[in-house]
Formats: sequence, structure tokens, C-alpha cells
Amino acid sequence: KFSDHEERLSGSDREEDEDDVEAALKKEVGQIRASTEQKLRRFQSVESGANNVVFIRTQGIEPENLVHHILKDMHTTKKKKTRVILRMLPISGTCKAFMEDMKKYTETFFEPWFKAPNKGTFQIVYKARNNSHMNREEVIKELAGIVGSLNPENKVDLNNPQYTVVVEIIKTVCCLSVVRDYVLFRKYNLQEVVKSNKEDAQQNPSSLTEEQNSEVVKAEIEEEEEKSSKEIKE
Repeated sequence: KFSDHEERLSGSDREEDEDDVEAALKKEVGQIRASTEQKLRRFQSVESGANNVVFIRTQGIEPENLVHHILKDMHTTKKKKTRVILRMLPISGTCKAFMEDMKKYTETFFEPWFKAPNKGTFQIVYKARNNSHMNREEVIKELAGIVGSLNPENKVDLNNPQYTVVVEIIKTVCCLSVVRDYVLFRKYNLQEVVKSNKEDAQQNPSSLTEEQNSEVVKAEIEEEEEKSSKEIKE
């Protein structure tokens, strides 16, 4: 709406004012677009550089706690809530996928979990995609040495560790995280964690069954040996 004074302006003055208004509007629209583009969303998809791997960048959220909460809920309710996602791994830190960069970065990265007085049992799981210059055994050995140097009481446990160090290498980027309940939540596999113990036992015969079978075989062998020794004695 124009005031009486603006309505009485000459044609040339009005055109100049309209030009100023148009320029101001363009400037304001440009600022809004720029601020919208710069503003990061809470969850944002980022190109991972590997097939079948989706990387979601989070803002203001601790990825370990988020993923642990999701898996704990699925483990408790046994409700399958996704069809296509196989595993969900939190990534707390990244560095270049070269041994010297990884050693320097993890010396600080591991401190919240493993630096004295903090301690715990641990294992290291390693996976590389689109990368051939890293050696799995060397990476595990070096990182285990760093964890041990932070506190000598940190011990390796491959059966049921308190913490699992996840090392995911994609091209030239090393993704790291330290997670809990890795064994309990079936290696953070969303398809496996919802299975009941009965279903799991049917698909994966337990070690107890294998031990029982071996005992039966052992008993039969001993029985045969006893028969043979009696025959020889006779």
C-alpha cells in the first residue's frame, strides 16, 4: 500500500522507487536461499562412495546412543521395522585411511573409553570397501596396541567384549566407532536381532549340540576300542 505522498510522485520518481524495491526483494530472496542451503538438517544423506552403503550425517545427535537405542528396542520387542537395511553402524569419527593418520587420530579418539582410569575388554572388527592398500592384520595390531597403551588393563576378548571397535574403510576414508553389545545385538544386524532364540537355534545349531554329538562319537570310539582290546586279550 502506498501513502498519499507516494501516489503523488512523478512517473520517473515512482519508477526509481520500484527499481529500488525490486532490488531489495532480489537481495532478500538471495539471502534466504543462501541461509537455507547453509542450514544443516538433523539427518542428511551423504554420498558414501561405495555400492549398497548409505551414509547419514547427523546434527546434534550422538550416533552410538541413537543406534544402540534402535537395536535395543528391536531386540526387546522382536519387531522387524525395516525390510532393506541389513546393518546399521554408528560412525563417531573419520580420518584418512593411511596408517600414520589412523594412529595419530585414534590416540585421542579412544580416550573416552580406554584411557585410565577408564578400561574394558575389547575386540576390533575391520572391513574395507574399494580399498586395497590397507592391510587388515596390520591395522588391527596397531589399533590394539594403542588401546593397550592407554591403559594396560584393557584386555582383548573375542567372545563377549564390553566394547567393539568398528573400523570401516571406504576408499581413502577410515570411519571409526566404539560400540556396546555388539555380540548381543548380532553384529548390529537388524535382520538377525529380531529373531527369537528358538528361530536362531533352528537356523544355527548350537555349540552344545555339536559337543553332545562329539561326545556320542567319542563314546562309540571308546566302546570299539574296548571291544578290540578284549578280543586281542582273548
